[in-house]
Amino acid sequence: MTAGTVLHRTRTPLTQWFWSAYLVTTHTPGLSALQLQRQLGISRYETAWTLLHKLRRAMVRPGRDLLRDKVEVDEAYVGGPEIDLRGGRQLRNKALVVAAVEIRGKGSGRVRLQVVPDASGASLTGFVKANVSPGAMVMTDGWQGYAPLRDMGYGHRPRTQGDPRRASKILPRVHRVFGNLQTWLRGTHHGVSAKHLQYYLDEFTFRFNRRHSPMAAFQTLLGLGGQHGATTYKQLCAVESTG
Repeated sequence: MTAGTVLHRTRTPLTQWFWSAYLVTTHTPGLSALQLQRQLGISRYETAWTLLHKLRRAMVRPGRDLLRDKVEVDEAYVGGPEIDLRGGRQLRNKALVVAAVEIRGKGSGRVRLQVVPDASGASLTGFVKANVSPGAMVMTDGWQGYAPLRDMGYGHRPRTQGDPRRASKILPRVHRVFGNLQTWLRGTHHGVSAKHLQYYLDEFTFRFNRRHSPMAAFQTLLGLGGQHGATTYKQLCAVESTG
C-alpha cells in the first residue's frame, strides 16, 4: 500500500503519518518539527523533522494548473540580514524568491513561489513561463528583467515604483503574500536554511491556496502522497539546488 510513495519503507506508524498530515494542513499557523514532536509524543526530533519534510515534498501536485487571467509578480529577499544589497537586487546573505499571485477582484487567488538564482530576465521570465498561462496579464514593477514578457505571449503591464514605499500600493497582493511568508517563517519556524527553503515555500503555497478549506487540504495531501516517490533521510539532509 505504501510502496513507491512518501511512506515507502517507513518505520513510523501510519497513525502518526495521518496525524502529521492533519496537523500540518489544519493548524492555522502551521507547526515546526519541535511542535510536532511534542504534539504527537515522538521520541526523536529527527523523526518529526523527516515526517514534515516528506509531507512538504508531497505538496506539489504534478502537472498543476497554471495561474491565469491577471497576475501580480515580484521578487523579494527571504532569509538573513540585509547586508550590502546594492540597488536592492543583488543576492548576498538572503535567498531571492519570486512570487506570482492571481488577482481576484480586491482579493487574491492562487499563489506560486520559487527560489531563483538571480533577478535576471532568464530567471524571472522562466518562472513566469512555468507558472502563468500564456495570454495572462502580468503586472510587475519596472525592473527590466521582466521586459521579455512582452515577446512571450503575455500582456505585460509594468508599473514604475519610484519611492520604495509605493511598492505595496502598485503590487498589493504579492507584497501581502511576502509579508505573510516572512511572518510565518520567523514565527513558526524561527528561520529556515537556504538549502531547504523551497520546500517551506511549497508548504506555504499549499496552505495558502487551500486556506478556506483546511479539511479538503488534508484529504488532498493524503492523495498527493501517493503521487511522489520515496525520499531517504540522507537525501532530505543533502545540500540541493533550489533554483
